[in-house]
Amino acid sequence: MTTPIIQCHHLSYSYTGKTALSDVGFNVLAGEPVGLVGPNGAGKTTLLSLLCGFLPVSSGTLTLFGHKPGAAVLSGKVSALPQDARLDPALTIGEQLRFYARLQGLTTKQATNEAIRVLDAVSLNDSFKLKPDTLSHGMAKRVAIAQALIGSPELILLDEPTAGLDPVNTRNIRSIITELSPATTFIISSHDLTELGRLCQKILLLENGLMSSMQLNASEHNSPTRFITLQMEPSPAVEVIEKFKQLKGVIQVSNPQKNEYIVQYNPDIEAKMDLQVLGCIADNGWQYRQLSQGKTLEEKLFFDGE
Repeated sequence: MTTPIIQCHHLSYSYTGKTALSDVGFNVLAGEPVGLVGPNGAGKTTLLSLLCGFLPVSSGTLTLFGHKPGAAVLSGKVSALPQDARLDPALTIGEQLRFYARLQGLTTKQATNEAIRVLDAVSLNDSFKLKPDTLSHGMAKRVAIAQALIGSPELILLDEPTAGLDPVNTRNIRSIITELSPATTFIISSHDLTELGRLCQKILLLENGLMSSMQLNASEHNSPTRFITLQMEPSPAVEVIEKFKQLKGVIQVSNPQKNEYIVQYNPDIEAKMDLQVLGCIADNGWQYRQLSQGKTLEEKLFFDGE
């Protein structure tokens, strides 16, 4: 049986009498990225700080690779990128990355090679001699991720890695994470549920210091029915639902939010339901923004069970 790289049991933490985490428990196996979600003040930053060893564990147990957070043996194995990470404006990108590599014990030559390697990993090979103030916001975010990659850590904690980025740079960050997984395990804290739904299969949900977890689409894989989620341009909802219901194999159509439709269908009757739905949209002159297999993370978190 595979041993989890993170083991957390009955973890609680309080600030001056206010409970930030209460009896939190979860395990993380090496492999695919794990999403960490929750409203502001839910305890996400506290949990990440505990995982980094920035805060001491006072109640419960928390181990990374069998060691307490912050242990010297974890140097080089665990890395973190805070949401508000800043680059030093006085140093070039290469100088900063070399400095952080030297802190991990690399020689000057090794540190230079490592800086070049991580910049190549985020497709910023030409940025070695640039100063931070010449970079766009998206490029600066990718440099920050390059810094987190120094030393090829096995576990990387990312706090809002795509916050404030345009769609192109968001896709670039997603590609970097996807390419490095599963050799590197990522825990990604984010409010962007669409991105987390694309990247992660396991989701940790924090709310009022309490944690629950879910495995995306696990129940659907074991179910005789499937789902398609559509984000539509404004269209007559009643007509859209009625037309979709007439498609062969459709069991149910719901409209949980404005311009969003979820089609439940039987794949044994119609395996290519996505093509049928797109054909229906074209025949009726409607427009859509996105079609995805399964339910979205937002739907699972906030609408399932209502």
